[in-house]
Amino acid sequence: MDIPKQYLKPRSVEEALRMASGCISPFKFIAGGTDLMVHMKQGNESANILIDISGLEELKQIALEPGGVLRIGSLACLESIAQNALVREHFPVLAEAIETVASPVLRKSATIGGNLLCENRCSFYDQSEWWRQAVGYCLKCNGDTCIATGGKKNCYSKFSSDLAVVLISLDARVTGTGELFSKGLPLENIYTGDGVHPRKVRDGIMLLSVELAVDRKFRSVYNKLRPRRSMDFSSLTSAVSIDAQGGINIVLGGVDPMPVVARGNIHQSDELAVRAYKRSRVVDNDHYSRSYRKRMISVFVKRSFEQLGIDQDAPQS
Repeated sequence: MDIPKQYLKPRSVEEALRMASGCISPFKFIAGGTDLMVHMKQGNESANILIDISGLEELKQIALEPGGVLRIGSLACLESIAQNALVREHFPVLAEAIETVASPVLRKSATIGGNLLCENRCSFYDQSEWWRQAVGYCLKCNGDTCIATGGKKNCYSKFSSDLAVVLISLDARVTGTGELFSKGLPLENIYTGDGVHPRKVRDGIMLLSVELAVDRKFRSVYNKLRPRRSMDFSSLTSAVSIDAQGGINIVLGGVDPMPVVARGNIHQSDELAVRAYKRSRVVDNDHYSRSYRKRMISVFVKRSFEQLGIDQDAPQS
């Protein structure tokens, strides 16, 4: 792992942005570092300047604001969010999802902002430098072929943020610096579907907070497929949420380069399940086979419907 040549420690958001704008070499903001440091060690990250924003207390707050909006600062660590009384009262599914992320030790430092911006994953990309050189560089690391599919145009590295799946099902919005976030933005809109460049959040842009509307009164079911109950990234994540007016959101992760989202009302649940199933562009780039992960979409959606009291059938593979 190359050691960054410069380490900066701002005392405010404004100072962090000034530092970023003054960088003439590749840089990264770092907070918990649980994703970034792994990619640096693997040689998948070339930044030689780190701007440590972990000390910005203004971005660690969790508060219920006037108008019924629960605001979670982007630097709130996962453990603090899962244990927060407001989160557990109004959005228990978020606490449930957090408790499946990584390990208890990592959840003490990993932040919600970092999880939302974590890099897409692929079994042919998330390897050491010598391994990737031996097998051949892929589209995501300056090669000319997707090793998983043999194609030369599209990278299908899988979307790996579990918390984004849950938060999108709860119609979360995000705030941040820059024109893109000037009035807040639906969380799903920051993802591109391009496995090489999966996010619209460019270097120099900071996420500031996640916003959730308490009055929606969501009921939700969350499922996650992975080899072990701890540490492993998800091979398939699903969240199905229904609000008090019967609006239903089905969101999938781990089976496409971006979150797969199907929205409608409870009377369209079967149609929405089929839509989510068909939109998932699953390829063989994971521990589990493509066919197994595709079948498990049906299992998870059907299981979620049963737990939510929806008498519908999920699509069959």
